[in-house]
Formats: sequence, structure tokens, C-alpha cells
Amino acid sequence: MRATSPVIVGRDEEIGLLSSALDAVQRRSGRALFLLGEAGIGKSRLVGECAYRAYGLGMPVLRGRATSTGLVVPFRPLAEALASRFRAAGTPTDPELTPYHPALARLVPEWRRAGSPGYPETVVELAEALLRLLSVLGREAGCTILLEDLHDCDTETVAVVEYVIDNLADLPILFLGTLRPEPGAALDLVRSAERRHVATVRELAPLHDDQVRALTGACLEAGPQEIPEAVHRRLAERAAGNPYLLEVLLADLLDTGRLRRTDGAWEAVEQPGGSIPSDIVRSWARRLERLDEPVRDLLLASATLGSQFSVTVLQTVTGFEDRALFTHLRSAVEAGVIAPDGAAPDRYTFRHSLTAEALISSLVPAERASLARRAAAAIEHSGEPLDEDGRQLVASLRLAAGDRAGAARQFAEAGRRMLASGAHGSAVVLLERAHPLAAEADRAAVAESLAVARAEGGDLDGALALADALPPVPARSEAATRRGQFHIDLAWAAVMAERTADAALQIEAARVLLGPAPPPGRRAALVVVDGYLALLPGLPGTGRPPRDPVETEQAVQKAAETAEAEGLPVVACQAWQLLALLRREEGFDAADAALERMLSISTEHALPVWRVEALVRLGANAFMRTGDASRLLSARAAATDLGALLLTRTVDGLLAMNAVLCARWEEAQEIIDRSAEASARVGDLSAHRYLLLAGATMAAHRGRRRDMDRALAAFRRAGGEQSLLVPLRSGLCRAFGALLEEDPERAAAGLDEALAWELDHPSYYYLSGRYGLRPLLRVLAGQADRTELEEARAAPGGCLAWNRQFLDLADAVLLGRKGDPAGAARLMASFTQHSAPFPVARHLGLRLVADAARADGWGEPVAWLRTAEEFFYGAGVQPVSAACRAALRQAGASVGQHRGGWDRIPSPLRTSGVTPREYEVFVLLPERPGNQQIARRLSISPRTVEKHMASLLNKTGRADRAALCEFAAECAAEPA
Repeated sequence: MRATSPVIVGRDEEIGLLSSALDAVQRRSGRALFLLGEAGIGKSRLVGECAYRAYGLGMPVLRGRATSTGLVVPFRPLAEALASRFRAAGTPTDPELTPYHPALARLVPEWRRAGSPGYPETVVELAEALLRLLSVLGREAGCTILLEDLHDCDTETVAVVEYVIDNLADLPILFLGTLRPEPGAALDLVRSAERRHVATVRELAPLHDDQVRALTGACLEAGPQEIPEAVHRRLAERAAGNPYLLEVLLADLLDTGRLRRTDGAWEAVEQPGGSIPSDIVRSWARRLERLDEPVRDLLLASATLGSQFSVTVLQTVTGFEDRALFTHLRSAVEAGVIAPDGAAPDRYTFRHSLTAEALISSLVPAERASLARRAAAAIEHSGEPLDEDGRQLVASLRLAAGDRAGAARQFAEAGRRMLASGAHGSAVVLLERAHPLAAEADRAAVAESLAVARAEGGDLDGALALADALPPVPARSEAATRRGQFHIDLAWAAVMAERTADAALQIEAARVLLGPAPPPGRRAALVVVDGYLALLPGLPGTGRPPRDPVETEQAVQKAAETAEAEGLPVVACQAWQLLALLRREEGFDAADAALERMLSISTEHALPVWRVEALVRLGANAFMRTGDASRLLSARAAATDLGALLLTRTVDGLLAMNAVLCARWEEAQEIIDRSAEASARVGDLSAHRYLLLAGATMAAHRGRRRDMDRALAAFRRAGGEQSLLVPLRSGLCRAFGALLEEDPERAAAGLDEALAWELDHPSYYYLSGRYGLRPLLRVLAGQADRTELEEARAAPGGCLAWNRQFLDLADAVLLGRKGDPAGAARLMASFTQHSAPFPVARHLGLRLVADAARADGWGEPVAWLRTAEEFFYGAGVQPVSAACRAALRQAGASVGQHRGGWDRIPSPLRTSGVTPREYEVFVLLPERPGNQQIARRLSISPRTVEKHMASLLNKTGRADRAALCEFAAECAAEPA
């Protein structure tokens, strides 16, 4: 007989907490809760209550559970949670989720598009995709995700959970997790989340005496006062306040007749010779004895496989025919021992994880070992290939049977497969299990695999410590070749982490092991990683001299050819990518040729990640050379189709900067809004900094200095001042912005600062002004001659469209000075072609060279000034517009007055009577300039500034200049 309470007893406070959290989620205030307690304490009951209440509020509910079988299955509870929602509902169709389908397909394989090669997304990318999915699901009524038994889950799931709870505060999401207080990654996460105040943790205590009596009454459908005192004492003592144990022990009393209902009342009956079970194991042993023998055998075999088991595997182990198998399964379900697993039609689960443990514990050790040995042999000899789960199951069975070496082999192979799939954390767990179990002959190979898993998972120090502890191997042996490749793998990890000295040591160790004549493929891999090392900062303490770039390029070229010949396409792609970087100094044609070869190899060998890498780099080069972003857009589409979210955001940064240079402000802002916050959330600092810099550059190129300063402050907080973007910040952003404020001295200082940085830090960013804007300003100031200009043209950066427009202008100025107006005109025609994609730079260039053209008698300076004045007036860049008007007056040309401009004045100021001319002064006041500064920037007299200031004080009602400046700053801070 089953004895289950229809109600939850003793958890009113916890239910209130869940109810409050659900209410908060409906107000778009995310909550994260963890229920902590021993097995059977009532965590699952509360999860069920939360699900019931969420369904009642119209919330989507996703529910999953970690496996308690001991198998390491990456993302198992998350996959089960999504399956619980979308098995019937199908793939979500919201357009916002389209870029995230490839990443989510890791959890729901049915979402993978036909023909898509898949992408080894990082845990962070997957976590962000899940967060976006939950946010979309909760858009209307909120969303609830329930994950149980997190103490049994894999490290990848723990990482995803940490990301979600850290970022759901302003999203309509309730996260509820349960776990036992067992040491491990999940408990560490919960304690950390509690300390950081991002989650509420509630530890479930045992029921006290009155609650035990109330629960017993609910099970028996009787009042608490009707429970016989002897029964209550026995249950309170044996169950120790654990609801599940109480129900099992109560069921045992009912089954054995020691508690029965007589004349409408419950009474305890003492049976001669009968003993009360001393614990849950004896209770389940008694229940097994009352089942038919085939059902009992089936349950023992099932318990050997774990608290959850596959029907297919169970049939392999028991040998039952289909009809007998399902008959016995039905009997076990009716007995209340097992139940179908709702998350997978082929699986069953024990009613509680303690049940399987109790059944196994009822056997003597020799019988347990024999049962495990037979089960392992049956699975291994079934004729079906073993996947990672199957290998882990066999390993667990071998270990239970006492075969440590056999268990180690299976754990190690499962770990290596996890490593190949990118599940580094799970690979480390499995290989750590294998290492102490392995036979002496296998232990070094397991340690090598474990070290690589740790390195690729980010624990390079742990990997290097393992490497140092490895026993030596004979030189030039098969073991030495394997060990040499191991050191190459560690060298790659050290290069990616920019650990120069560690990378050099690993490369040297590989060289010693492989000898002077290593196999061609190994030699190629060694040369390529060594070539990447040459790009990193110096090698202090290694005693290695700096490498000659020409020799490095030649060696990598040969390695690329060898890798292709040896059938090593990944090494070949690595080599061609490195060659593309090395050949930029020769010119972008040479770099693009290397990338085209990389693209060809990756396409031929179906290497999707390397193919997208090639497309992105080719698109970036095309954008810099021509200003055309079409190839970048194609690369972004390919990255999105692949689910490469980090690559997608890298491309977004380049697209945002392209939109800024081309003055497509709305497009740039849309990209930045879409990707800047997301890149910060996933810790992709490289993309995040570039997007922030794009925002600052946009403000600078619109003449909005305060917005630029705010964006640069965010860039600085993100570590931008320690990144390779510093010259772009100084030149492309600040210096260009200074020119739009008619401050050429500050612009020159910014360009000099960018150059000084680049001379100390070799850079592949060519848009800082070194090869374009700086030579132009120096030519205009009479500080540079044709030699300096030709040096800039000959450099790789001189061929880029953004730089060529400024070099054309500088060349035209020099020719005009020499009395060659025809030559200057040809250069201006070239400038017109090269500047076509860049309207702000185009018109600023016309403004900059007009004075020189007028002084030297060439070109059409008046027409250029009129064109520039009209453009900058329309763009709201008053300093340049005013300077153009002043220059026109100096040239003796008529200057028309703009009667418009009222639409740019905010409504409160317009209704106060502020004129467009007064507003030009007003927008400069947040910087608190003096009248002389305002006069210079607007090209008007200080006396005119005084008149405008007096009028503004009167019309705005401000008491003094300081109050007026403060008011102007407040207006500038308000959104337009």
C-alpha cells in the first residue's frame, strides 16, 4: 500500500517565498531561489507546488532534473527543461531568437537546421542564448525554470546557471534550483550567489514533532489526534523528520499489518516475532520480498543501472522479451517503486533516488559485484556502439564489480570524447575519475589527456603542474611522439592565454622529445605555434633572441604547405591565418591571398569555424580597403547561421564602426544597442571595448563632445586604456572630434599621442590617423614634405579608403603650393572618389584644404566652403559651419543667412524665444567656455557672444552665467 500525503506539511514559509517571487517576476523583477536539503526532505514537493502556481498565473514552465546515476552528461537538466516545454510546442518562432537557435540546438537537437555543420559554442554563448529564450518566453506573464538535484549536475550546467542568475535581475524570469548540501561546484555556486545577494537560499529543516503528526494524518486521511501514539513515536524516531522516509516507513507498517483500520479508527498491532525496520534499507528489503521474483530481479537490475534507467539498456541486461519486460515494469509502477520518466519516453525513474540505493544496499557485497559484472558484460557485448553515456555506465558497473582498470579505460575514453566535443569541464571530471583507477601502463596517457582538458578549460596552471609530474619517456619512441604532441597542445593554450614564457617552455619540450627530424605533420604544427608565439611580447628569461619576421614567414609558409600535404587541414588553416597577419606589412593583397587559401581549405574539409574566421577577416580587410561593408555582412550571416555568437559580436563591432565612418548614425546606434550590453554580459571584452569605442567615435564625428566623453569613460572602465585600441581612441575619435570643434592644436596633439603609442606597441589598426589625417594636418601646417607623404602612401595603411582620402588632399595641397593646379585638380578628383562613402570626412576635408587652395590659387575653395557649410549646418556641427561662413567672408564671398534651425531648439527654449544663433552659443555652455573660446569656435566676435549671453540669461530666467551653464548641461543630458 502507498502512503503519500496529498498536501505539503510544514513548509508554509517556503511556499510564501515562492509566491512572493512569482509576483515579482510578473512585475519584470527576476528572482533566483535555491532550496537546500537532504534527500527526501521535501524539495521536489515545493518545486511541484511552484510549477502548479506558475501554470495558474499563465507562466511558461520549464522543468529539468540532473541525473543521479553518476553519469556526467553536459547540460542534462537544461536539455530536459527545454524538452518539457518545447517537445509539443515545437521550435520558437520569435525573430529575436533566430541568432540563438544554433546555440540552443545543443540542448534541443531538433532545432538544428538541416545541413548546418554545428558550432562548438562556448558555455557563455549557450548561457546567453538560454537567457534570451527565457526572456522572450516571459515577455507577457513571466517565465519559470525549475532545475532539480543540481548537486548531481555537470560543471557546464553550473556555469550556465551562474550566468543566468547573475543576469536575470531586470528580466521576467524565476529560477528555482534544488540540491543537497554536498560539497561540489553546485554548492559552491549557491554559497557564492548568497554572498553576492543575487539569489535567496532556503535550507529545509526536518519536520518537528507536530508536523510529523500532521503529515502522518494527511497520509492516512485522519486527524492528527487519531494517530496511535506508538505509531507516532516509531515514525518520529525512525524518519527523523524526513517526509519521504516517514511515508516509506508508514507504508511498511500498513503492508505488514502492524497498522490497520478497525471500526473506523487506526490501531497499532504488535506481531509476535515481528520487528520494526531499523532503517530504510530493511524497509525496502521487506517490500522486495513481497514482489514476484521476476519483478524483484528486474528492480534489482534497474537499481544497478542507477536511479534513472533506459528500457533498452535494461532489456540488454535482463534478457527479457518485450512482453515480459513491460509486464514486469507495469507491476513495478503499480507497486509505487518506479515511474515513467516524463522527460524521455524510453526511460524510467525510481520514485526517489534513495529507493535505488536502498535496493542495492539490501544485497550482500558479493551479490552486488556479481550483478554489476554481468550488467557490464551484457552492455559491452550487445553489439551496439557505446556513446559517452554508455561508456560511463559501463565504467560505473566495472568499478562496482571491482575492476578498477576496466573502469578507468571507459572513463578515460568518455572523457576524451567530451574533450573533443568542447565539454572541457565534464572531460576534466571524467579524466580525474580515470586517473587514480588506471593501471600503471595507462596512467601517463590519462594524465596527458587530463592536462589538455584543464588547459583548454582555462586551468593552465593545473595543466602545467600535471605536465611537470609526468614520468619521462624514451626519446624518439612512439610514446615520445605522443608526448611531443601533448606539449604542442599545451603550447597552443599558453599562446592563447598570452603566457609567453610558458608557451616557449612547452615548445622547447616538444622539440626535445620529437628530436631533430620529427614527422612532417608534427614539425608543421610546431612551426605554426612557434610562429604565433613570435607575435606575442618578448620572451623575458627564456634566453631566446627575437625572431626575424622574414624567416618566421618563410617557415610558416613551408608549414602550411606541409600541413596540406599531410592531410592536416586545421594546422593548415592556423598557418594561413598566421600568414595573413604577417603579410599585412607587405600589403593587403598578400594578406587577402592567404585568407582566401584558408577559406578554400576550410570549405573543402568542412571546417565551419575556420571558414567563418576566414570570412570575417576577409570582410574586415575589404571594409578597411574600400569602406564597403557588404563582405562583412556576408561574414556576419555565416557566423549567425553557424551559431558563432562571439564571432557575430566581433563583426558587429566592425559593422558599427563602418556605419560611423559612413555617417549612418541610426544603423550604428542600433548595432551598438544590440550588442554592447550582451558582449559585456558574456565577458567578451574585446568586442565590448570595440563597440564602446564605436559609440564614442560616433559622438565625436557628430560634434557631440559630452557624449564622446561619457562613452570614453565607459571604454576606460572596460579596460580600453590597456587594449590595442588606444591609438584609435586618440586619433580616430578624439583628434577627429577636435577638428569638428575647430581646435587643430588639440587634434594634432591627439594624433601625435596615437603615433607615439604605435611606435612603442606595434599595431594592426591602421585608422588611427598615422597614415592619413596626421600627414594632411602636418602638410597644412608646413611641417611635412613629399617624403613624409610618400612614406605614408607606401605603408599598408596608406591603401585604405579612409586614409587615402586624406592623403589625396595632402598631395593636392603640396602640388598647389608648387604651382601645379592641374595636378592638384587630379588629386581632388581622386579625393572625391575615395571620400564618397564618408560624408563627414569628405566635407571636413573640403573645409581643411579650402584656405590653402585660396592662398595658393588653385581649386574651387569658395564652392568647397559653401558645400561644407551647408553640410555641417544641417548636421548641427556649429563650430565648423561658423568657421566656413567666416572663411567665405574673408574670401569676399557672400554669405547667406540660414533662416531655419528652429527645429533643433528644444521646445521649452523655443517657447522662451531663444533664437537659432543664441542656441548655437547655448549648446557650448556645458563645457563652461569663456567668451573668447565661444567666439573662436563660432567664428563670431566676443561682443556678439556677450549679447547672446545676456539675451539667454534674460530668456531662461537664470540668475548668472554659472546657473545658465548648469541649465545647459541639464538640457544636454536629456535625451533628444
